[in-house]
Amino acid sequence: MEAEDVEVLFLAPSADLEYLTGIERQIPNFGEASYANGWVTGAFFTPKSNPVFLFPRMFAAFDLREDPEGEIVVVNETDDGFGMFERVARGLGSNGTVAVGDRVWAETTLNLGRVLGFDRLRTGSTLVNELRRVKTPEELEAMGRAIRTVEETMGAVTPLVVPGATMAQLAESIEHELRAAGSRTTSFTTHIFTGLGDGELDSTTETAHEPMPEGTSVMFDFGGVVDGYCSDFGRTIYCGDPPDDYREAYEVMLAAYEAGRAACAAGMKAADVNAACRAPIEAAGLGEHFRHRMGHGIGMDVHERPFLSEEDQTPLEPGMTFTDEPSIIIPDRFSVRIENIVVCEEGGGRILNDYPAALVANS
Repeated sequence: MEAEDVEVLFLAPSADLEYLTGIERQIPNFGEASYANGWVTGAFFTPKSNPVFLFPRMFAAFDLREDPEGEIVVVNETDDGFGMFERVARGLGSNGTVAVGDRVWAETTLNLGRVLGFDRLRTGSTLVNELRRVKTPEELEAMGRAIRTVEETMGAVTPLVVPGATMAQLAESIEHELRAAGSRTTSFTTHIFTGLGDGELDSTTETAHEPMPEGTSVMFDFGGVVDGYCSDFGRTIYCGDPPDDYREAYEVMLAAYEAGRAACAAGMKAADVNAACRAPIEAAGLGEHFRHRMGHGIGMDVHERPFLSEEDQTPLEPGMTFTDEPSIIIPDRFSVRIENIVVCEEGGGRILNDYPAALVANS
């Protein structure tokens, strides 16, 4: 904060707040759960004093697992929430720049502007991302535990890829096995699919309950959460005996995966790593069918910056963690993908996964 001339940082419940204070995020709800005066929820940080937390009473009573280090202000249902928020904000004694986390509600940001001045506000999550993007050995161990949950799950669900199974059944089995393996929740919406075109079997569309015929290539994309850290994992299983062109495309996809891993070295720019991953697919004449990026940063959020994508010029540093997830999706034919997590090191990416990458066919 001092280096960027930021006097105050406000964070709402998020990976950023959990990283700095240990305040655990709730598992996301499809319908928003909220409390009276809920918009105040979060913490003010300044460089030279302990944080000041504001919590609505219901959050403090039911969602706060343990008191964080710093001052805690509890706002009751009948309290003047804006008045209490204003007193805390003004009490910080700052006249300079106020950074606001990316996950702060618009109502909160607007009230910060009303209290402190809109011209003083700037985005704040980049400050915490600079800390979070490089993982400590302890963080890598936590990510390893999250990875173990998806690998156990994939092993349990692989035999279920048979004619007549549906994408919905496979997705339900994935989420059951994840919880059984110790995952707190899914790190994102589980996605089991055969392609991206109209009528393709997909666990997120109306085709989710259509039985799968023999000769189907099924792609898995799912993740778990352990100790606040995410995994993101993918494999492809062929239902039946794969044709030669499928086997060839699978080998191209593995070559792209390995090229991306090898390029994920300290000092390389993120965009150049993405280009290295794409190169084998383009050389095989399949470039138009790699519609994704190589990957993204991952940690306490399943998608974190930097991204291994053509627009990102961030130089990689040792300890950064990324997904390596090339895919080849050919409409009306077949699709293949793989996804593991790699940690950037001096000589290239080190794979954190143990699960086999070889072609799997259930016949």
